[in-house]
Amino acid sequence: MKYKTFGKNLQVVALQLSAGEEVYGEAGAMVYMTGNMNMETKARGGIMKGLKRKLSGESFFMTEFTPAGGTGIVAFGGNCPGTIKTLKLDGNKQYMVQKEGFLCAESSIDLDIGFQKKFGGAFFGGHGLILQKMSGKGNLFIHAAGDFIEKDLKQGEVLKVSTGHSLAWEDSVDFDIERSGNVKSMLFSGEGMFVTTLRGPGKVWLQSMTLEQLASGLKPHLPKQSSSSSNNKSGFSKSGSISFGGK
Repeated sequence: MKYKTFGKNLQVVALQLSAGEEVYGEAGAMVYMTGNMNMETKARGGIMKGLKRKLSGESFFMTEFTPAGGTGIVAFGGNCPGTIKTLKLDGNKQYMVQKEGFLCAESSIDLDIGFQKKFGGAFFGGHGLILQKMSGKGNLFIHAAGDFIEKDLKQGEVLKVSTGHSLAWEDSVDFDIERSGNVKSMLFSGEGMFVTTLRGPGKVWLQSMTLEQLASGLKPHLPKQSSSSSNNKSGFSKSGSISFGGK
């Protein structure tokens, strides 16, 4: 399989598949594909695997792509402005990925759920109780909101991250949630009440932005629905004619 990433901060990755090769991705992540690509949506791995994915925040169904009659191309993109990174799995290491981080992968990569080692993250971290565990041998593509920040933590080295910015890490990295400071700092610093604590050894990939930050930044600029239109949702005026918003 060959691949190429296009763009700078609204990236798309195009995968060129030969006969017999297969990739799968999150439902709705496909941007374009050549005419000879076969697309099939299924509960990859069976019903139980599908239910596990649903618990981790992914879709019950995954979409699989295979070429017919020679090589074919399929491209994937994220659901917000951001960048794409390729992780090459060698069959020895496993990776934990935040639920919004997975984009697509070769069929030889297994997507499963991985329970957090400590329950603090489940209740306070914003990641939920379950993260995605990726294993196998092949190429895995993850998507970050904004840009990637890569850290290689040594044994015992600690990195504290604003909650939601931790995107993926090797399973050798210990993950937990701690208070961001004293009560005054927690309530008035604007940095949130808790921080994600990552302890090495292992590699960590952070994202410079979160979906929550993006939504919060856009909210003041979104059009607001007037009270008259919200009270008259049917689209009909009092006289019974259809209202198109004009005079």
